[in-house]
Formats: sequence, structure tokens, C-alpha cells
Amino acid sequence: MLADGHRVLFTVNDVWRPKLAAYGIETVELAKTNPTDDAVLDMDRSAHFIMSFGKIGGASAIEKIPFEANTAEFLTKYTQYMDTQLARLLPAIRPDVIVVDQFWTLPAVELSGIPCVWVWSFGPLMMVDDERTPPGESGLSATGDPRLWHEFRQLFRDVMIEKWRAFNDWVVGRGCKPLPELCFRNPSRYLHIYDYPLELGYQDIRSLGHNYVRFDHFKRTERDLTFAVPPVLADKPGKLIYFSFGSLCPVDVANMRRLVAILAKSPHRFIVSMGPKHKEYTLADNMWGAESVPQIRVLSLVDLVITHGGINTVTESLYFGRPMIAMPVFGEQYDNAQRLHDKGFGLRLDAYKCSEEELLAAIETLLNDLLMAERLAKVSRRIQTDNSLAKVSQLIEDFVQNPRKYID
Repeated sequence: MLADGHRVLFTVNDVWRPKLAAYGIETVELAKTNPTDDAVLDMDRSAHFIMSFGKIGGASAIEKIPFEANTAEFLTKYTQYMDTQLARLLPAIRPDVIVVDQFWTLPAVELSGIPCVWVWSFGPLMMVDDERTPPGESGLSATGDPRLWHEFRQLFRDVMIEKWRAFNDWVVGRGCKPLPELCFRNPSRYLHIYDYPLELGYQDIRSLGHNYVRFDHFKRTERDLTFAVPPVLADKPGKLIYFSFGSLCPVDVANMRRLVAILAKSPHRFIVSMGPKHKEYTLADNMWGAESVPQIRVLSLVDLVITHGGINTVTESLYFGRPMIAMPVFGEQYDNAQRLHDKGFGLRLDAYKCSEEELLAAIETLLNDLLMAERLAKVSRRIQTDNSLAKVSQLIEDFVQNPRKYID
């Protein structure tokens, strides 16, 4: 948007302001009003909240459904905080379009009457629940037993229905229309943009409305960042593997130590994104790591990715044609991992229960799968040649000028 001459303002907390400023992006700082606000906006503290809920841990996806009640309370506080902030900021900013990356609806945005684009940083099963596909966060296969889908949805409903009713009452009390049952947003009111590679999508199972537009990736451009294989690894034998569990999952230090101990027995080399608790565990001799690494630079150098299955890592790894061992921990990671497995672009393993033999064997299997490597190379060429991301600005401009074209 900036490159096309538009003025772009980000509402951010003080953690993100200097990061965006480096890219020349204007920011409007969110006000701090109480300790809860700080907690929901801080990544490290958010990770501990999520772990305390039980979402980060060795339970299965269906066993974690009862914890969704705690997540709902957390998201309610966050949404109400953001709503208060935007009710204050929007009249002063007076934007032509609002772009949000949210789980739940913001009444201040709906009541403003300003066209809104909802950018999804989560997989499509969480974006739209559809009986033709597995439920989001379930990790169930699209080719699996629909009775298991129904069981998961029913358990989710039993846990969340009262939380939804309370949230819906608040939304209506703010002056908005009621929400669809068990849905925490009014999806028909927005242009939805999401990233999911064509090869992983569910277009063969369901179609979405014309207000849903898919892109293969939202790959970041990390300007002024370079990366070379560290000397401690450069002269050692073996393939080069990237191990990242994102920003939140590494907060479970005990499991990170367990996985590092297994990977220490591999003949290959590892670049590790260690996460916020990087000082609380030690890497093995065949590894190098840091709290965070420039992922885009690293992915272009490695032969294999071991990931939690977060949407950024999945889409960016496919951009570079890298096979993945997906070890989901919570949320839509389960869905992404299963989809990779089903479509033949990687293997899904249990992040907490996989054995040493399973993980080490999976590494060798993927490194030696030449047919998978060919398929991934083809996907990578298609995505990089298509360059669909360049069309985002034009799409948003068209939506602002012709909203009825996208919203009935």
C-alpha cells in the first residue's frame, strides 16, 4: 500500500512501534489502561497465559476443547480492549478503509460504517466453519470420518455456547446486529483476505463467497537482514535443517529440551529458533540458534523444516519448496499439519509423544524422498512466478470503490 502512494497507519503497542518505524510505517500507539491490557498485547506473557490454559501441552486437540472457555475469556478481554481503543481512535484518524487481523468482531469497526478488510493470519478452517470440511483446530483429515468431525463440533459447542451468548449480548449492546449462532463475527460484512497455498486449499471440497480472496502467501520482506550459515555449522557434515516452533510454543521449555536431545543424535545440522525462553535450555554441538532468526533468509538455505505448523512457516516453506515435519502444539497448527501430511508435502508427528526413532526416521525419509522434492520444487516455481501478493493493494482499492461487488 505504501508503494502505491497510500498513507498507512498501524495501531500498535510500544513493542511494535520501533519495528514498524524501521520500514517507514506510521503508527498510532494504543493506550495502556490496566495490567490486563499489557498482558494480552505482550507475546511472552500471552504465551504463558496460553500455557496456563492448557492449550500448550501434550493433550490432543479434542482433549483441549474444555480449555476453550478460558481462551474465550482471554479473547473477550482483548476484543473489548481493542474496541475501546478504536472507538477513540477512528473518529480522529478518519480512514478510508480499515484492515484488521482479528479473531472476533470489533463493534467500533462495524459501527463506523468504514469499509473493512479482514486479513486472516490463520488457516481457512478457522476462517469459515463448513460441514463439508473438518472443524478448525481439530487436526482431523478432510478424507476422514465425518462422524469424528461432528463429535468435535458438538463438544466445542457444549463448551462455547454460553461464552458466545455473553459475547453476542455485548455486541448487540454496543448497537450491532446479532452474530450468527456460535460465530464471533459477522463474516458477510467484510472483504476477507487469507493466505493458503493452492495445493493445500479446500477448493476441491467447498467453495467460498466472492468476498473471500486467497493468496498463496503473505511472505515477509526482511529488509537489511542477511544470514549465512554460522561457522560452528558451516564445516560440519550433514544436511541443514531449520527447527522452529514459532513465538509461543517454545515457552514449554521441557518439551524443547526433549526435542533438542533427540535431534542431537541426528547426523545432520540444525538452525534453531529458540523462542523467548532461549536462556533456559542449551543446544547440542550439531546446532546453532538464537531467540529468533531471520526465517526468510534461513529457509532459502536449508534442506528440511521441522515446524509447529504455524501458517507463516508453512506458507513460507512452500514458497521455497522445503519439505516439512509438522509437529502441532495447539490451534490451527493441527489442521495445517494434517493437510501437509494428506497432500504429500511432509509428515505429521506428535510434538509431545513422538519417539526418538520416529523423529529421526522421519528426517531421513523426507531428506531422501526425491518425488516429494520434485513436487515441492514445482509448487515453489508456481508460487514465485505467480507473485499474487502484488495484487493486494489493487484489490483493497477496488473494494473501497466498489464494496457491493464483494458484499451482497
